[in-house]
Amino acid sequence: MQTPFNMQDKVVAITGASSGFGHHFAGVLAAAGATVILGARREDKLAARVAEIEAAGGKAIAASLDVRERNSISAFLNIGFERFGRLDVVINNAGVEAGAKTYHTIDEDDWNYVLDTNLKSAWLVSKLYTDGVLAHKQGGGNIIMVSSITDTRTIKGQFPYAVSKGGMTRMTEVMALEAAKYKIRVNALAPGYFLTDVSRLLLESPAAGDFVNGIPMRRTGEFPDLDGPLLLLASDASNYMTGSVLTVDGGHVCASL
Repeated sequence: MQTPFNMQDKVVAITGASSGFGHHFAGVLAAAGATVILGARREDKLAARVAEIEAAGGKAIAASLDVRERNSISAFLNIGFERFGRLDVVINNAGVEAGAKTYHTIDEDDWNYVLDTNLKSAWLVSKLYTDGVLAHKQGGGNIIMVSSITDTRTIKGQFPYAVSKGGMTRMTEVMALEAAKYKIRVNALAPGYFLTDVSRLLLESPAAGDFVNGIPMRRTGEFPDLDGPLLLLASDASNYMTGSVLTVDGGHVCASL
C-alpha cells in the first residue's frame, strides 16, 4: 500500500553526505525507496556508505563533490538529470564550523570558509538545480535546506556558523516565494543540538551537562528524531508546503521565549 511518505522511484541528491546528518539521511531515504546520490569530498566514506545502503537493499551512488566549486556542483547534479532523466529532491546539507570563534576573533579566511560552504553553496546548488529542472522540463522540484536553531538562538563563539544558518533560513523563505513559479518547493529542517562533527566541541565539553539541562526534554537529539520531518519534506506528503522551517530541537527554542 502506498503511503504519503513513500519515496519509491524518487531520485534524491544530498550534499555533505559523508558523515553526520547527510550520512543518516541517505540511509533513511534509500530505505523509503529513493535512489540517493551522495556528494562530499571524502570519497572513501561515501563509498563505504553506498556499500552499507546497497547491502540493505537500497540504491545509492557516490559522487565527489566540492560545494564551493561551480563545476563540481554541476557534475554532481547532472548525475540525476542525465542518468535518470530527473532529480526530484536536492538536500542542501553541507556544513562546517570554524571552532569557537567570535566576530572579533575570527579571521577572514575562516569567515569565507564557513559562509561559502554553508550559505553560498546552498544558493548555488539551488540555482543550478533550478536550471536543470527547467532544461529537462521536469515540471517541478523540491529543495530542502538543513538549517539550525542557531538561526535564532545561539551562544557566544558560534558567530560564523550562526550567521550562515540565519541566512539559510531567510534564504529558504525568499526562495520559496521566487521558486513557486517553477513549481519548485523550498523548505528547511532546523535541528537543535545533535552530536555531529559540527557540535562535537560543545557537546563533549565539560559544560555539556549544564547545557543539555537547558533543553526542555533534557537530552540532545538522536538522528532518528529527524526521520519523520525529513520524509515529510522530501515526499509528496508536503506538496502544499513551501517556505516552511521545521524545528526539531526538544523544545530548546521555546525555552528562550
